[in-house]
Amino acid sequence: MTNVLKYKEFIASIHYSSEDDVFYGKIEGIDDLVTFESDNVKGLKDAFRNAVHDYLALCSEAGKTPFKSFKGSFNVRVGSKLHSKAYEHALLEGKSLNQYVHDAIQSKVEEGERESYQ
Repeated sequence: MTNVLKYKEFIASIHYSSEDDVFYGKIEGIDDLVTFESDNVKGLKDAFRNAVHDYLALCSEAGKTPFKSFKGSFNVRVGSKLHSKAYEHALLEGKSLNQYVHDAIQSKVEEGERESYQ
């Protein structure tokens, strides 16, 4: 189970505050801070959809793209043993470590996309 909601192309992280007795969420993958809340799950889903629509309208008015841009590179800390094993496997497959990691991520993403459509 994951604590996320998805609507259109947006994903929100979901949390519960026992102190306030409220569910709240934040739209992820954008350059702005957009939050929403409700005291019940149906209300939270409605609030998320409304937040997405409001955010899209705001972006349209401001002439900006709604999603965060990604440059295509990032640092990953995996520990020395996994790093060594990945390097070894990359060599055995005749690939650079970068290509090996790229292929592994692509395979995992494609697997997740297949599962989400079933």
